[in-house]
Amino acid sequence: MSKASGNKSGLRGPMLRFWQALLLLVVFAVWQALVVTNVLPKFFFGEPIKVLTRAVTWFTTGTIWPHLATTLLETVLAFVIGATSALVIGLWLALNPTASALTEPYIKAMNSMPRVILAPIFAVWFGLGIWSKVALGITLVFFVVFFNVYQGIREVSPVVLANTRMLGASRSQLLRTVYLPSATSWVLSSLHTAVGMAFVGAVVGEYLGSSKGVGYLILQAEGVFDVNTVFAGILVLTIFALLLDGLVGLVEKRLLVWRPAPAGSEAH
Repeated sequence: MSKASGNKSGLRGPMLRFWQALLLLVVFAVWQALVVTNVLPKFFFGEPIKVLTRAVTWFTTGTIWPHLATTLLETVLAFVIGATSALVIGLWLALNPTASALTEPYIKAMNSMPRVILAPIFAVWFGLGIWSKVALGITLVFFVVFFNVYQGIREVSPVVLANTRMLGASRSQLLRTVYLPSATSWVLSSLHTAVGMAFVGAVVGEYLGSSKGVGYLILQAEGVFDVNTVFAGILVLTIFALLLDGLVGLVEKRLLVWRPAPAGSEAH
């Protein structure tokens, strides 16, 4: 859901957070009730109380920290390297029509390829350490950001460009004052999706071959049919994915202070 759409529900601040938390509690309560009454078999759907207990135990005993640190490191590296390279290459191709035309079919082909299948190849190239997971994450993040950068640059108004050139702006000034501001909104919006893709790359890579990480914990639990631990791992990953997404949101808010508020939205 885009933040640009604004919050028109009338719920804001603490009241909104209260209802969101209540909704989550209701979901867990219904899940627990369905499991207790055997509407949902425990073997396949687990038990929410045990899932929460397992997650809390991981943190209180410190068991989860080495695994979580590995997964977060892989995610952050994939996110930063993938987003930065996408920004640079996207800018270059958007501003160079000849290079864009030459590389277009290859970029489309690579984007169409199911990149998860590259995980075994990266494991062979980089081993079972963090870099095979980072490489997979980069391939997932890159295209999400790349196409937004490319489109953001291409969407610059020709009238604005013409007027800026008439004022004597150099190529570097055009880049700073016209192209980059135009692409900023597109890029920052894509970063929310890119965070999730970086997590996917890290966890899938761990799942296919690793000795550490939350994905590794989930794989080990799945091997012994411990569905509660699987759900606990998913819960931990979800929480930290939301935290990283929140950090991206803060950066977006700071960098886009110049953007006018959406129509119909109220000042907070």
